[in-house]
Amino acid sequence: MMLEKYRYIVVEGPIGVGKTSLAQRLADHIGADILLEKPQDNPFLERFYQDPQRHAMSTQLFFLFQRINEVRDQAQMDLFRTRTVSDYLFNKDALFARLNLSEDEYKLYQNIYQSLAPKAPIPDLVIYLQATTSTLIDRVRRRGRDYERSVTDDYLNRLGDSYGEFFHQYEDAPLMMVNSENLNFVDNEADFHLLLERIESMRGPREFFSLGV
Repeated sequence: MMLEKYRYIVVEGPIGVGKTSLAQRLADHIGADILLEKPQDNPFLERFYQDPQRHAMSTQLFFLFQRINEVRDQAQMDLFRTRTVSDYLFNKDALFARLNLSEDEYKLYQNIYQSLAPKAPIPDLVIYLQATTSTLIDRVRRRGRDYERSVTDDYLNRLGDSYGEFFHQYEDAPLMMVNSENLNFVDNEADFHLLLERIESMRGPREFFSLGV
């Protein structure tokens, strides 16, 4: 079976890039448990998109505590004895904090993070999905989620840049960077199996996959 050696796979990328859809597809394909981020459960998120300066800290802390609880639950259940696919990387929490918080808020956030954050499990593979800002904007608008109605084009642009910087320096786990502009892993079986083949053929800790038009 393809991906047999990977017990814990994380799919990451900015809002609208398709990480949840791919994570679900992978989990279904290999018979893995699925671990999903739950942005809809954050009561501050929609208010953050409407007024980022006012609601950034409360939004960030809610996500931090949500992820801390999930990591602790995983440790208690020893979840990763089974195969698991997730649509978020715990360590990326600081990416959003650095992007959204003021300097004073970020210092406070760092203190809280260092005091409370448990040691998160290291993935066997991280798949980082990339797309242009215009593609992200189109996908976010088309899916029409209520809490994303106020997401601005500028925020999606800055978020994409922040993800690029984060994964440029990321070395904790093997990384497959995927340009998703011309790939449809949910509806196109050939695209999905091409991705599986590229993952299986990885020989180094970092590879890039792109499909030209």
